[in-house]
Amino acid sequence: MYPRIRNLREDKDMTQTQVAKALNMSQTGYSKYETGENDVPTSILIKLAEFHKTNVDYILGLTNVSKYYKLL
Repeated sequence: MYPRIRNLREDKDMTQTQVAKALNMSQTGYSKYETGENDVPTSILIKLAEFHKTNVDYILGLTNVSKYYKLL
């Protein structure tokens, strides 16, 4: 999961600081999610999926489909 969080950020050419700001948290706190030092809380996991326009299953490594499909 942690490499996917980093890869999603890098694919957007964003810094940890920029993503942390979008999540309303510190860069240090966000960095600990990318390295796996801290577990990602469910609320942050959902925000990351929404921010990167993907789904939680992709971030968790349960699927390799990174596209977000909104169910009606």
